[in-house]
Amino acid sequence: MKFTESLKKNFQFRHVYNRGKSIANRHLVLYMVKNGTQGNKLGISVSKKVGKSVVRSHVTRLIRESYRSMEEELKTGYDLVVIARVSCADASYHEVCRSLRHLFKKQSLLLSASERKDRQDKKEAGGEETNA
Repeated sequence: MKFTESLKKNFQFRHVYNRGKSIANRHLVLYMVKNGTQGNKLGISVSKKVGKSVVRSHVTRLIRESYRSMEEELKTGYDLVVIARVSCADASYHEVCRSLRHLFKKQSLLLSASERKDRQDKKEAGGEETNA
């Protein structure tokens, strides 16, 4: 993940749970709170209710890859916690990706096409300055 750090400590997760907004769908729950920085921080939580360790690891990888695939389309400056529901254990990659995109869209975290183009233009301009 290029732009995103991980939430690792319990107090970081608790901060997002206590201060953040939540939204849910069939497979996932998303908590989000502004963090005041230029990057996002992602935490993934999969409880033992979802399955044994192999299943939990699989679900975690699905969520992380889904997030990574749409990372460039997201607004920055948020702490995000994604919680897997039990139904996520049987979900395919495409279902998880669709669920995560749905949650981001509902929370207005996806950039519009013009905002994505502006970000790309800034990135290209920054790349040209470092080469010169």
